[in-house]
Amino acid sequence: MKRCLFLLVVLFYCSSCSRSPEKALSREEKLENVLKNIVPPKISDNILLITDFGAVGDSLHDNKPAFDKAIQACKEQNGGKIVVPAGIYILNGPIHLTSNLCIDLQKGAKLVFGANPADYLPAVLTSWEGTFLYNYSPLIYGYQLENIAITGDGVIDGNGRDNFSKWAENQKESQLLSRKMNKENTPLKDRIFGEGHFLRPQLIQFFECKNVLIEGVTIKNSPFWCVHILKSENVTARKVKFDAFNRNNDGFDPEYSKNVLIEDIDFNNADDNVAIKAGRDHEGRRTAITSENIVIRNCRFKGLHGVVIGSEMSAGVQNVFVENCSFGGYCKRGIYLKSNPDRGGFIRDIYVNNVTFGEVEDCFFITSYYHGEGKGFETDISNVFVDNVRCRRATNAGVVIQGYPSKKVRDIHFSNVKIDSAATGVSLSHAENIVFNDVIIGEEVKVPSHAK
Repeated sequence: MKRCLFLLVVLFYCSSCSRSPEKALSREEKLENVLKNIVPPKISDNILLITDFGAVGDSLHDNKPAFDKAIQACKEQNGGKIVVPAGIYILNGPIHLTSNLCIDLQKGAKLVFGANPADYLPAVLTSWEGTFLYNYSPLIYGYQLENIAITGDGVIDGNGRDNFSKWAENQKESQLLSRKMNKENTPLKDRIFGEGHFLRPQLIQFFECKNVLIEGVTIKNSPFWCVHILKSENVTARKVKFDAFNRNNDGFDPEYSKNVLIEDIDFNNADDNVAIKAGRDHEGRRTAITSENIVIRNCRFKGLHGVVIGSEMSAGVQNVFVENCSFGGYCKRGIYLKSNPDRGGFIRDIYVNNVTFGEVEDCFFITSYYHGEGKGFETDISNVFVDNVRCRRATNAGVVIQGYPSKKVRDIHFSNVKIDSAATGVSLSHAENIVFNDVIIGEEVKVPSHAK
């Protein structure tokens, strides 16, 4: 009997060994699998004209009551499409969305938000630089919703330049308090900011939302981040245009979010075009919701940085695809991955394919020691694949990789990269298995010279 059992075990083991290992998916196959799970919401056929609810686009009247009434009507009717015709619509307070709602800004329509901070109270649950807290309401706010859309050829103007934007000079005390609460795990109910504090609200925030579309609109003059995609999934952003030059005017900030498509965007931002995040420090590691399956394609970058991952990314970021993008103007850095030893988490499985930049300071930059600070929670950065990237000029460096002594950046692959000129071609420290295949920085060296 024992001999028979032994024989069966041996046969099973040999059978298992003979199976061929599963073939690893290619970048194209991985991308296709991600895109299958991103489907824009169906927009309701129930049309509501905002002017039927008392809205007047004369740049004088307060249209918040009209929007509140129209949104309530959509809620009672289980969905609707609020059409905003041409005109300038002042809103002295935020728009709070509801499920199964589309706001369609027709050509010539412009929403301009009022400048009185008190109009954005009471405080709502939100997040600020990777820490959950109660603060002034984002100007357009969706919380725990499904099937929502903002579409059309109109403009959303945060009117932040002369009010909220100036708060950046006074935010330090509240900023440090939020970080202290993060580190000490202060109960969420006690993290009350708003009045008496200077944390600027986001222009648009989708918080714990599913099935979201933002398409066509122009976004400008935001108080803080422009579009914050927070703990949300199945989000499509398409053909959006940015004209946002205030401090911290990031374009899109996906955080703790998955299945996000950002495509055909014209960026023009004073800060990051796309900044992928996943919470800050202790709270990010406790929340442990990875930002993943994010596709950025067919975009035109212009502003501070093209695509950034971090620095608040403590829950981890993975499966990011930057595809077929070019530039609409200057970027300080093209692709920028940044963390420090306070963050922890990981950045992995990042794919950059067929991307072109003009003049930058640095074309490709990875650092595990952002701002030269932090300890105890090093970030694991690995498996980054850069293929077919072109850059005309890097005034500082072509490729920079800065790992950390106890956690090296590893397994970074460059193929078919051409940078016409760079003050420094390559700078690597605390990095291992960095692979270059057909990489030229500066003039291509061809046939070697010979003695005459």
